[in-house]
Amino acid sequence: MKQKILIGGAWPYANGSLHIGHVAGLLPGDVIARYHRAIGNDVYYVSGSDCHGTPVTIRARQEGRTAEEISSQYHREFCRCFEWLGFSYDVYGKTSDELHKEFVSSFHKKLYESEYVYEKASPQSFCSHCNQFLPDRYVEGKCPVCGGEARGDQCDACGTVLDTERLLEPRCMICGSTPELRESKHLYLRVTGLRDQLEKLLVTHPNWRKNAIAMTERYLKEGLRDRALTRDLDWGIDVPYKGYDKKKIYIWAENVLGYLSMSKEAARLRGESFEELWGEGARHYYVHAKDNIPFHTLILPSLLIAQGGGSHLPDDIISNEYLTLEGRKISTSKNHAIWVKDIIGQYNPDAFRYFMIANGPEKRDTDFTLHEFTKSCNSELAGAYGNFANRTFVFLHKYYESSVTKGNIESDVKDKITDTFDMAGRLINQGALKEALEYIFQLVRFSNKYFDSRAPWITRTQNQPDCENTLYNCIQLAGNLGILLAPFLPFSSEKILSWLGLETAWKIQYTQPGYRIPETEILFSKIE
Repeated sequence: MKQKILIGGAWPYANGSLHIGHVAGLLPGDVIARYHRAIGNDVYYVSGSDCHGTPVTIRARQEGRTAEEISSQYHREFCRCFEWLGFSYDVYGKTSDELHKEFVSSFHKKLYESEYVYEKASPQSFCSHCNQFLPDRYVEGKCPVCGGEARGDQCDACGTVLDTERLLEPRCMICGSTPELRESKHLYLRVTGLRDQLEKLLVTHPNWRKNAIAMTERYLKEGLRDRALTRDLDWGIDVPYKGYDKKKIYIWAENVLGYLSMSKEAARLRGESFEELWGEGARHYYVHAKDNIPFHTLILPSLLIAQGGGSHLPDDIISNEYLTLEGRKISTSKNHAIWVKDIIGQYNPDAFRYFMIANGPEKRDTDFTLHEFTKSCNSELAGAYGNFANRTFVFLHKYYESSVTKGNIESDVKDKITDTFDMAGRLINQGALKEALEYIFQLVRFSNKYFDSRAPWITRTQNQPDCENTLYNCIQLAGNLGILLAPFLPFSSEKILSWLGLETAWKIQYTQPGYRIPETEILFSKIE
């Protein structure tokens, strides 16, 4: 039965270029989206650029430009990068889009009527030297939990979500002086009152990634805290509440709502029901790196529950671990990164997609090295998969006038293909993409062994019917590998499927004897 599937990819901050660590955290979303489309589900794959974050205003201040200019520049760059990598977003927007701001404003108006929202004056960091209240990311200091360097909103070292008043040894990022605490009136979300609902969400989803379960359990055990919905900022979405005309909606309370605003836009463009997508029968995946876990397992559910609209809560949390680079943490400030914009056109995008899944940080932190990337792509993509497809096509072009030979699918070949479709589909559905890709490549290795063991270069002259049957089976293996790998390697699969007259539907398909194969090319060249 056709199901509504929402896949939400985390929203990258539009304050700097994308690096391969971002790709590692986001790519699983595209694989899952392509798979669900292939099995016939109604997929909404959405994301966008996070334009209202303090990191954007920091970059704007550094470059002497406006936050709008900075965020628009990087949004355009993100779009080019995602397009090159083959991300198949149905809608990729930005938080500065009018449709997002209008949706958030409407959502918050209703939210403020909730029993879970209240107003109170609270201490907020104020820099006397700069004569302004400081956004959380404008304050740095030591984490009260682990002692590591942290910002005012979160400690990246231990993952603790913070408020600036909890930081030890705080300092203003603009001038370096020590900020003071001054009271400012804000609206708060009573997260503490939602503990029972959040615990129920956790215990009813035992299939979340282990890191998501562990981090969410930790927050619940250590104690939830109410969160400010508003902030003294000049860049962001206006607060639709009387007396708050000089404040903005706090970024955490509006960027996660992008999943709703962009999927509503996708539904409008299709003429379909937004309410049905966010109703009971749908299934929702959220794809991100582990530092975003609390925002998807606690913050987003809290907003949805408190607003009282009965919106669908997260089903699958696809939270990757971190990717390091050449043994060191990726650092944008130290320029220790591989920037996606710099490699566009230099490599086969399928090669990057393959490596980021096959060797990616699905269950543990993993390291990216150019040596391993080259080795993996040359041995697996070019040496195994590409080689099998190429020698099959070349044989038919050279000896059979580019036509599919006569033959019957052999039982062991059919059984192997059937088993791979069943197992790989089950694993992708669960978000176990690394295991699914490995299972498909077992079929690649089976295909190469089949070609070698049947030795068509010998049987072509000694046993013509046997040679034709071998090549018929090889073509069916190549075609079905193209279908199986389409969610992972869309560009090379598109070529194979077009050469063999197949579609992307997730099912066993055969190319009939006599079918004329057009001119083909090598799928993967070895990387020097």
